[in-house]
Amino acid sequence: MNQNVIKNKAVRLFLILGGFFITNALVAEFIGVKIFSLERTFGFEPFNWKVLGIEGNLSFTAGVLLWPVVFIMTDVINEYFGKRGVRFLSYLAVGLIIYAFFMVYIAIGAAPADWWIGINETKGVPNMQTAFSNVFGQGLCIIIGSVIAFLLGQIIDVLVFHRIRRMTGEGKVWLRATGSTLVSQFIDSFVVLYIAFILCPQCTSGLEPWSYNQFLAVGIVNYIYKFIIAIALTPAIYAAHAVIDNYLGEELAEELKRLASE
Repeated sequence: MNQNVIKNKAVRLFLILGGFFITNALVAEFIGVKIFSLERTFGFEPFNWKVLGIEGNLSFTAGVLLWPVVFIMTDVINEYFGKRGVRFLSYLAVGLIIYAFFMVYIAIGAAPADWWIGINETKGVPNMQTAFSNVFGQGLCIIIGSVIAFLLGQIIDVLVFHRIRRMTGEGKVWLRATGSTLVSQFIDSFVVLYIAFILCPQCTSGLEPWSYNQFLAVGIVNYIYKFIIAIALTPAIYAAHAVIDNYLGEELAEELKRLASE
């Protein structure tokens, strides 16, 4: 391999950002099977919300811990490598997510060793094969919904980011980064729920389809959480820019931003 390619700072930056972006997207898909209580995580008793006549508490898929990071990474990559860079990494991430789940289903189908099935029985896991299948074998509709929501969110994030950039110029990084994230997160929040719990809930949970009130209520609460996190992470965007600009040097950083904006 030509060593000059690896030594190129722009190439190395793209590899680092792309690797972190894809890793976060892939991990978010796999940890998304866990539902956690936000209140209990911070040591509070769950409190009930009521939206559109639907009651619930602040329980989220663990994937929401990473998806805001993914969308912020999208904006950072967008800033330096433009639409082509984001689209390339988004398609690559989707391909690798599909590949990862394909390999997981092969692993689930492989016959377990007899001794392994009950190896953790004393720890409260009587059947490791069942536990493995339930944790990693996510419903097909959840996977499809999540991948479609991710791709739509990425495409919209890129479009909104560059529209705001054209309107405001190179200043107001916070506006184009946070603004595009808030719009894309809105799409992501509702698309995955619609596909998984209204279009085909039987293959997701075996339950009846959600009512539209339940769909909207859960989507609104999820989006409010993502909205707050996106705003809270805005300083991280400036920190990332400072680190990257320092690494690239002012001349190269400005050149990449100029090419990205074109």
